[in-house]
Amino acid sequence: MNDEESPRTAESATITLVVRRTINATAEQLFEAWTQPAHLKRWWGPRPVTCVDAEIDLRVGGGYRIANQFPDGRILWIFGEFEVIDPPHKLVYTWRVDPQSQFSERVTVRFEPRGSATEVIVEHERIPNATTRDRHQQGWDGCLDGLANYLSSSEAQREESAAGPNKED
Repeated sequence: MNDEESPRTAESATITLVVRRTINATAEQLFEAWTQPAHLKRWWGPRPVTCVDAEIDLRVGGGYRIANQFPDGRILWIFGEFEVIDPPHKLVYTWRVDPQSQFSERVTVRFEPRGSATEVIVEHERIPNATTRDRHQQGWDGCLDGLANYLSSSEAQREESAAGPNKED
């Protein structure tokens, strides 16, 4: 397969990637870190990529946009819509990087308690080819490393204190 393949429909794109990581945090802490822009910007992206902006409208049908900045200054926007929101257990959302494409990949993130820790399970579906799957593998491994490091640091606690108590909009 090459990177120049024609766009595929959801029915013909059958590659699925599953990445798992057990993190020493509660499902609630992980769900908040994944869905609150102030937290997300601190850990998102495999190094040396950094998240320079994040917008999240956390409701079914609501959108999100995440800006990944590469060392050369280039920014790649990831965006999509939430399909399922089940705090603090599960998120399902579409995933796109090309605004011109009608094709969306799908990501399901589950937060499953394992004693005093939580297993984060990322299932990335409808990946168009093996090259893209390999890039996603590297990306998700780096993101989960960043999430684990962020939640084990005092930085997460400072962000939580600065945000104050949760308020309904």
